[in-house]
Amino acid sequence: MLDQRLLRDDPELIRRQLSRRGLEVDLTGLQQIACQERDLEEQRSALQAEGNRIGREVGQRIQAGARPDGPEVAELREQGNRIKQQVAGLEEEEKALESRLRHQLLELPNLPSAQTPDGRSEADNVVVKTWGTPRQGPHPDGSPLQEHWQIAERLGLVDTERSVRIAQSRFVTLLGQGARLERALINFMLDRHNTAGYREVMPPILVNTASLTASGQLPKFAEESFRCAEDDLWLTPTAEVPLTSLHRDEVIPAEQLPLRYAAYTPCFRREAGSYGRDTRGLIRLHQFNKVEMYWFTRPEDSQAAHEQLTRDAEGVLEALELPYRRIELCSGDLGFSAARTYDLEVWLAGAGAYREISSCSTCADFQARRAAIRFRDGKKTRLVHTLNGSGLAIGRTMAALLEHGQQDDGCVRLPPSLIPYFGADRLTGAA
Repeated sequence: MLDQRLLRDDPELIRRQLSRRGLEVDLTGLQQIACQERDLEEQRSALQAEGNRIGREVGQRIQAGARPDGPEVAELREQGNRIKQQVAGLEEEEKALESRLRHQLLELPNLPSAQTPDGRSEADNVVVKTWGTPRQGPHPDGSPLQEHWQIAERLGLVDTERSVRIAQSRFVTLLGQGARLERALINFMLDRHNTAGYREVMPPILVNTASLTASGQLPKFAEESFRCAEDDLWLTPTAEVPLTSLHRDEVIPAEQLPLRYAAYTPCFRREAGSYGRDTRGLIRLHQFNKVEMYWFTRPEDSQAAHEQLTRDAEGVLEALELPYRRIELCSGDLGFSAARTYDLEVWLAGAGAYREISSCSTCADFQARRAAIRFRDGKKTRLVHTLNGSGLAIGRTMAALLEHGQQDDGCVRLPPSLIPYFGADRLTGAA
């Protein structure tokens, strides 16, 4: 959530920064509400101070010999009661204005970082680096490289038809070596992040409205999530949601920062508006598994933390010998809560294209303000900065492994780093 003080004092800065995202917003009404709320707060504080003064004076008069039920004390107490009524009225007005202001601010995205390149769409994103040699087809015998869904079906790793019977389209059932590979990838990634200093977390998969609001998924993206309406619970779209709220409404001791977490969760998304794209395979599902990395850090350390978070995600791809590239998103392609984002795109050899497999973002204090997460800096408290990144999306990692490791004889070679977790060096379709 954006800073109300900035809204009051420099709304033009907010307007310019949001225009970098392609949003043209009139902030006049919001600024007026913020100023009215501040004025009411100042009036209330002044009245409360006056009420406290009168309370002290009543005590002093009585100590000096005035009768507690006498006229001079009664007059002071009457003044104090009038002030209490005025304060109560101002508090009600404040609450109403605060609710209006918060409701509207929750609809506004984060401001882009000064380091984020300007641009209107993904066409303006910047390639920062590439790693590895993308495999090109065809096979030596002249046959084309297959896409992952073709390999998975041929080897009996997935069943989509029965998944539709169980649930609906865009769900998948993993079978045999497919299920074992998914489990191996989850354990491989968690072990790697634990070794790197992340604390493993297994959070609830059902999250409440406050948690989705804190991380920025609500109210804007309600249609993207699955809801259990009777219980005010939602299926989490990403572990970023419960990890943000792990310290909601807390003051973290400064010496504990940075806090780094790694969590595996199933994730659930409606993918509203994406129908017709990636309807086959493991790329765009309603349910998928993901390992998420999350940081809470001091503001002055967040830029370095963003680089380290991204390197930790890249390290997984490199350990799996999967070619990838790092993309810096332009201002017009940023996610709602992000101030700056690197996307990692893995090479899918069968499709002959790079596809996103991780999005590593710094959100500055945007989520921390929504979630009221601070740290103690001397006598003062300050908002932490939060960062998140996929480390990695499991289904997309499996897709890349299938396409990159496909062999002439129909099996799929696995990278050496994964063999201890999977128990074999290749996929053959055996149970």
